[in-house]
Amino acid sequence: MRILIAPDKFKGTMRGSEVGEVIGNVFGDHECRIFPVADGGEGTAEIIGNALGGAWVKSQVRGPLGDMVNAGFFLVCDDCGGGGTAVIEMNSASGLGLIQGKKLDPWVASTHGTGELIIEARNFGVDRIILGIGGSATNDGGAGMGQALGVRFFNDEGLEISEIPERLMEVDQIFPEIRLDLPEIIVACDVRNSLLGEDGATRVYGEQKGIIQKDMERQEARLLRFADLVESEMGNAFRDEPGAGAAGGLGFGLMSFCEAELRSGFDLVAESIDLEGVMASYDLIITGEGCMDSQSLMGKAPYGVAKMARKLGKPVVAICGCVHGAEALENDFDIVLSMVDEKTDMQHSMSNPREVLKNKVDSCRQMIEQLVL
Repeated sequence: MRILIAPDKFKGTMRGSEVGEVIGNVFGDHECRIFPVADGGEGTAEIIGNALGGAWVKSQVRGPLGDMVNAGFFLVCDDCGGGGTAVIEMNSASGLGLIQGKKLDPWVASTHGTGELIIEARNFGVDRIILGIGGSATNDGGAGMGQALGVRFFNDEGLEISEIPERLMEVDQIFPEIRLDLPEIIVACDVRNSLLGEDGATRVYGEQKGIIQKDMERQEARLLRFADLVESEMGNAFRDEPGAGAAGGLGFGLMSFCEAELRSGFDLVAESIDLEGVMASYDLIITGEGCMDSQSLMGKAPYGVAKMARKLGKPVVAICGCVHGAEALENDFDIVLSMVDEKTDMQHSMSNPREVLKNKVDSCRQMIEQLVL
């Protein structure tokens, strides 16, 4: 039996390649291929960059709280002598993982470093940038990124404000002219939230970035003011576009300042690695991620894998850390397995992920094999 193992990361415990290795070892007497996937979040740049034969370019940029951080991107040269492609993950410059051990500060956290990476990629002469925007620590609407690209902010007295986004509410005028010739920017995005409102950046994702309940309205007001200024100066209106609220509104900033195209992160990854072409020659597909719930039906990688498997008539199994609302997943997967169950709690699973995953797959191996054998 030929098994394609195509998991996303198990956030906080294992990369997709590590998950695949554990599962593959259980099915060692079958022909297995480990083929990690992503949906625009952590791991996207590595998966696309490696698939396209890219080289990692190291960089130092301003982190979300203003300190310098080590970041970088994959540079893929064009065989035909063209400019090539840069593959960037915003979380390497502006991500939550860079604030470990520090206090979250949503009033200060900036996407400036992401803008710096865009400039560095542009300076290599690329004609396309693929930018994954999952896992942000920011809620600045992309203002910090815009500032790095040359957008200038002024108060009502005509004085320039450099402390962005901290003093965004004082901004009365924006000079949005970016004096760089930017390449085409394609954004890998796994959410479809608008910038503002109940389904917007602040109310849906603000808490994980440190926005406390009493500050929700002020944060929303800051994004509203920023959107009003940007749209009045630039004559566009992206606040209600699907994905505008992604990464704390970075989707809005990228569309507004960079004329970026937002695409499904999974679709972009799948195309780049030719997932459908690879999948066609396998008998069984195994996917998964750290946590699966109804949100997994909204652009997440395992659901994308399942849809593709169904299209090709392949049985598909999801193995994940935990499952919420399993009934919502039953139509899309032949089997859904959770590492957390009545015998294994979340703490033990997070502390011993490889062992727990191996034991779960081992115990269900026969049931999985019966889908094909």
